[in-house]
Amino acid sequence: MTIRLFFSPASPFVRKVMVAALERGVEIEKLPSAAWPVKRDPNIVRHNSTGKVPCLLLEDDSPVFDSRVITAYVDSVGTTGETIYPQDTRRFTVLTVEALGDGILEAALLHRYENVLRPEDKRWDDWARGQMEKVDSGLDDLEGRWFAAISDGFNAGSIAAACALGYLDFRFADKDWRSGRPRLADWFAQVSARPSMQATLPSA
Repeated sequence: MTIRLFFSPASPFVRKVMVAALERGVEIEKLPSAAWPVKRDPNIVRHNSTGKVPCLLLEDDSPVFDSRVITAYVDSVGTTGETIYPQDTRRFTVLTVEALGDGILEAALLHRYENVLRPEDKRWDDWARGQMEKVDSGLDDLEGRWFAAISDGFNAGSIAAACALGYLDFRFADKDWRSGRPRLADWFAQVSARPSMQATLPSA
């Protein structure tokens, strides 16, 4: 079975899917994409009306989106390693932490769009600040309430958290998110050495 993915080397949500695929031994063919917040790629829109990546195409061209759905699909067809979505009492904890990681990413992306894409005279500082507050409170929760969940193996929640932290290093290099979060910083250093994380390092 050949599955294909509209791919962007800078997208943290695409990275989530690729990390999951590598962890579970699933081959994915990368399709070029030109997804952009203000100009959609018609090749993607043909399959996913939102025009967003990631968007996976099955062998019969049936689409699967968004990143959480694709990651769950990849896990379901994986042939190596353990499931990244435990089917025991940890299941909804993992799903919740995955949602938290995605929420951190969404807020970081909105902050970046506001300060990079929007014309300078139309930027809203309070909006950008509000998005970064979401990032910071999410990181505090990963350091505290949810640390045991992300450090219990390398599950879907762990992957989402790791990709969120990687995106902050990639796009917000001047943000010192590690200060005051020693457990999260140490954990990220460890998981960043995994082959799946090394193979999916973002690029502009």
